[in-house]
Amino acid sequence: MSEGPIDRIELNGVSAGVEDLRHLVQTNYGHFTAMRVENGGVRGLDLHLARLDTATHALFGSPLDGERVRGYIRHIVGGFSSASLRINVFARGLDRDNLTRTVEPDVLVMTSAARAPSLTPLRVKSFVYARDAAAIKHVGTFSLFHYRRLAQLEGFDDALFVDAASRISEGSIWNIGFIADEGIVWPDAPQLEGISSQLLKAGCALHGRHYSTRTVRLPDLANFSGAFFTNASAPVRPIASIDGHVFPADDGWVAKLQRCYESNPIQAV
Repeated sequence: MSEGPIDRIELNGVSAGVEDLRHLVQTNYGHFTAMRVENGGVRGLDLHLARLDTATHALFGSPLDGERVRGYIRHIVGGFSSASLRINVFARGLDRDNLTRTVEPDVLVMTSAARAPSLTPLRVKSFVYARDAAAIKHVGTFSLFHYRRLAQLEGFDDALFVDAASRISEGSIWNIGFIADEGIVWPDAPQLEGISSQLLKAGCALHGRHYSTRTVRLPDLANFSGAFFTNASAPVRPIASIDGHVFPADDGWVAKLQRCYESNPIQAV
């Protein structure tokens, strides 16, 4: 199999043209998921398909059959062993004057060459912000990148979101976890539960590594020996600091978490 695909964009299983994409540009309403194809399969593919179906019900009132999506994935990555892949769901039949009407979803699949994940520790800055409809991976991403930009303008790498009570929720396009004496701690403030975080939890359970979910506030950072970023591009990436709090250097927990993640099987598309 080839190592990486030519960049491709397909709508409902065929090459997308300009007119096919007009609605996607004009009406910024929909949702997506992003995944990494490895050896012709995807870790957590079942979780991605469930995410897409649930969000399609929520936004368009209709289901999205997982086998339909798998067929589109097979078609666009056929013959390639690895790729970065994004699936956008929108509806060209959406009536903006009557958004309660059930409409058939359209599925846009985009591929690009898979990039090696970075393990460079991140320095992040906190901002008081919460995403709308946090449980849905929707396409309203302006604020996410705006706050990331603000963080970078101040010399940081990325943005971390907290509420008015300093409760930590998530990063700009990633989840955050913390290393404690008793195991991994995930913050419980409203957030999008990423596929990579779900796979890490499953891998920790498989390896007998304890994890819990509880309230974590900025003043609590001193109680943790580490923190990490997780999303589809980098399942485990250490966080060097949050605001002025610096975490100790990795003492091996990154490799342990990476093994937990990789213990999840690659599911054939």
